Amino acid sequence: MIGSIRRSVLAVSLGFVILVPCIAMAGDEPASNMEIVREKLRADKKLLVAQAMELTQSEADKFWPVYEDYQKDLIKLADREIELIKEYARTYKSMTNEEAAKLMAEFLDIEGDYQTTRREYVPKFRDILSDIKVARYFQIENKIKALVDFELAEKIPLIGEQ
Repeated sequence: MIGSIRRSVLAVSLGFVILVPCIAMAGDEPASNMEIVREKLRADKKLLVAQAMELTQSEADKFWPVYEDYQKDLIKLADREIELIKEYARTYKSMTNEEAAKLMAEFLDIEGDYQTTRREYVPKFRDILSDIKVARYFQIENKIKALVDFELAEKIPLIGEQ
């Protein structure tokens, strides 16, 4: 079970990793094509969560609406990250101190908003699930985000690199 979840997390994460740079670099890509890819990745992620969570029918009936609300909030934050990456891609070779300060402030705001969003949803999930299952769910989310962040860190050059 753990091995298949690990492979699924990796597959979903790699899909996101491929998508983010494509979005950042693809100004000419039709929006509908990118949205199709994003929807496919969201569906894959939902399938992974369903497999890993092992919810009872009663839990599932209550979990999925809260999950969907949470994902909508995460998507808003991810969209902000994509915009930040796009801005960085435009400026990283010749960035000014002012641009760096602006990007850093937005990065910190996004990170803070992720934390705020998590804190907002933990009690909502706790109303539905045991603390163990809530922790498991946030572990899944954290694993996916960590893999995506790792891949992005590997692919995004440092300021001023050619």
